[in-house]
Amino acid sequence: MMAVTSSCKDSSKMGIDNGKYVRYTPEQVEALERLYHDCPKPSSLRRQQLIRECPILSNIEPKQIKVWFQNRRCREKQRKEASRLQAVNRKLSAMNKLLMEENDRLQKQVSHLVYENSYFRQQTQNTTLASTDNSCESVVTSGQHHLTPQNPPRDASPAGLLSIAEETLTEFLSKATGTAVEWVQMPGMKPGPDSIGIIAISHGCTGVASRACGLVGLEPTRVAEILKDRPSWYRDCRAVDVLNVLSTGNGGTIELLYMQLYAPTTLAPARDFWLLRYTSVMEDGSLVVCERSLNNTQNGPSMPPVQNFVRAEMLPSGYLVRPCEGGGSIIHIVDHIDLEPWSVPEVLRPLYESSMLLSQRTTLAALRQLRQISLEITQPNVTGWGRRPAALRALGQRLSRGFNEAVNGFADEGWSMIESDGIDDVTVHVNTSPGKLMGTIQTYANGFPSMSNAVLCAKASMLLKNVPPAILLRFLREHRSEWADSGVDAYAAAAVKAGPSSLPVSRGGCFGGQVILPLSQTIENEEFMEVIRLENMAQYRDDVIMPSDIFLLQVCNGVDENAMGTCAELIFAPIDASFSDDAPLLPSGFRIIPLDSKSDASSPNRTLDLASTLEVGPNNKQCGDRNNASVKSVMTIAFQFAFEIHLQESVAVMARQYVRSIISSVQRVALALSPSPIGSHVSLRPQHSAPEGQTLARWICQSYRFFLGVDLLKTVAEESDSLKTLWQHSDAVLCCSLKELPVFTFANQAGLDMLETTLIALQDITLEKIFNDNGRKTLFAELPQIMQQGFGYLEGGVCMSSMGRTISYERAVAWKVLNEDEDAHCLCFMFSNWSFV
Repeated sequence: MMAVTSSCKDSSKMGIDNGKYVRYTPEQVEALERLYHDCPKPSSLRRQQLIRECPILSNIEPKQIKVWFQNRRCREKQRKEASRLQAVNRKLSAMNKLLMEENDRLQKQVSHLVYENSYFRQQTQNTTLASTDNSCESVVTSGQHHLTPQNPPRDASPAGLLSIAEETLTEFLSKATGTAVEWVQMPGMKPGPDSIGIIAISHGCTGVASRACGLVGLEPTRVAEILKDRPSWYRDCRAVDVLNVLSTGNGGTIELLYMQLYAPTTLAPARDFWLLRYTSVMEDGSLVVCERSLNNTQNGPSMPPVQNFVRAEMLPSGYLVRPCEGGGSIIHIVDHIDLEPWSVPEVLRPLYESSMLLSQRTTLAALRQLRQISLEITQPNVTGWGRRPAALRALGQRLSRGFNEAVNGFADEGWSMIESDGIDDVTVHVNTSPGKLMGTIQTYANGFPSMSNAVLCAKASMLLKNVPPAILLRFLREHRSEWADSGVDAYAAAAVKAGPSSLPVSRGGCFGGQVILPLSQTIENEEFMEVIRLENMAQYRDDVIMPSDIFLLQVCNGVDENAMGTCAELIFAPIDASFSDDAPLLPSGFRIIPLDSKSDASSPNRTLDLASTLEVGPNNKQCGDRNNASVKSVMTIAFQFAFEIHLQESVAVMARQYVRSIISSVQRVALALSPSPIGSHVSLRPQHSAPEGQTLARWICQSYRFFLGVDLLKTVAEESDSLKTLWQHSDAVLCCSLKELPVFTFANQAGLDMLETTLIALQDITLEKIFNDNGRKTLFAELPQIMQQGFGYLEGGVCMSSMGRTISYERAVAWKVLNEDEDAHCLCFMFSNWSFV
């Protein structure tokens, strides 16, 4: 029997108003439960209807049924909360166990380092006392034996492979849970209940290594299945071929693998690996998947070199997956490889010697894939224009893979290089293979086949200095009109429509607006997918202008300024309006990879650093050197075009010119973003007469105090802090010129966020452009008074960002900014309590 209890105070009071203690029969409870599942909160009419339709409830008053539903909802809420708390408790318990294990490992590492330190100190003292004692040689050798492991020769028989596998397992476990490698916490990655995990990189070992441990809501077998399918999550992986599989007597498996990795730039060859992979279950139920390269020193099976690939070495690496109490898994990941840096130009060697980059591209990618799939299983929501997350992940994988194929241009995929035009800055490849055409230029949803029968790729790489990848990539994403050509975009879009398209000409197709339509984002927002709509693009067909919208599918990652050593990518492909899951994609885009992994190469807030270097002088030079001088990166640009084979020569000329124009635009943007006087920062057109940053901040604050009688900023310790404090001000502060057509010349961080722009593009925005008709009328009415008395207030209203979004603000104040001679230098606005509508 079931009774109405006092689990909810209000409900219990209502339930005993008539002095009755109501008991329900199982049949009555079943009838009420059926209605509850259909409607947890029925109306009074619905409850009365239930009484009429169910005779077994006829002896119960409507008020008592109302109380039953209140109590039922209360119990359901308590059950969900208890379940949530149990899940949180299990997660915290697992994280506590993981942290305790990590603490034990660190203590062992500290003890090991203390022992080595005392040992080498003693050896140094002994050497000074007895420099001719030959016994030291054997002692030193025994103290460093772990640096040069001895591998006895083995054969390729199952017994020999099992011996290699067992040794690989031992070495892997010593890295994952022991002290075989000196691990240091990766900058910017702090462990905690909501973090992705504990991330560490190697210090002072052969090659580059990365280690991660964390919690995932998947069972160990599922985790191993996902991680072994490396091409599904590791976007730098071109292919993994399993050449042989052997079963071991202990229930494990040994696999011989051949793996190829894409080259990240056009300046270096791709890598390949000849691997042994060992999968086994340990006595405590943990699942282990470990790998290592097979080389001649082990006398194992060999793999001949492959043309256009450099054979790299994977040292013992892998995954340790342990079941977690209450469900899920605790996972340890170790990646340890030697990418043979000698085979690339010296300027690129930091790229192949960076453990931080390995962690971002490989180790964290594996952990993020597991977390993303776990989230999709627990929250199987349909997002992104009616598409499931797995479908969107597949589209992102196709974009990335298509871009990698274009950058590498492998001959076995049908790519061939065409003759240079005498300048080797841009490389052009052509692909006419049926396989390539079937994958990209196929019959479309409208039923008409494309006329294009070949693909051309123009690509180049360039070295950048003093420009963080995240800042540059964000500019390329938000201000496409600064570097893209509308005619070329229209030509590329024609490849996904039926019928022939002519080459772009210089008759000036113009950009309308760029609208960014979000599709999806990953669990940590490190990558997001979106559809870009280029509105009212002018396309030329048979000398007739045909304005229409162009759609691009775009994936963007690496825009987080706080992430250390991360690669930034902006990859896009034209699509038609139908946007089917199997839509043909011909990706183009940008990849920017940092070459320096020093901890001071990126600051916690790069945008603030950009503002703090606006002034000129010795102090500025020191600041710029400290924050930006060591920031180097390599940018790879690749653009693909579908074309008719008889137009190859013309398309090649167009593609070369286009990529060269993009390189020129990127160089101008990079120069504007690099540490330099204010004129170079706020505009692509230098203004030598502009005041220094500190001076402008001082003028703004002094003028505000002079006209309004109060301080704009809180008291700062030094005058040099005024620009920094102004930059961090919570209200949007913007300065505009005193010209016939006022344009903005400066904005703090809040101002840039409000206008959705950057310091570079700020001067392309006029004052009247951000106001609607009513706002302009109010501004022009108040402007004479502002110029006469020096300040004025604007009532709350709305304005527009550079992206066309509506902004509401509670109040705005405007005042004249006076220079040292007390002449009006500019007009300053401050918008309070603004937000996007």
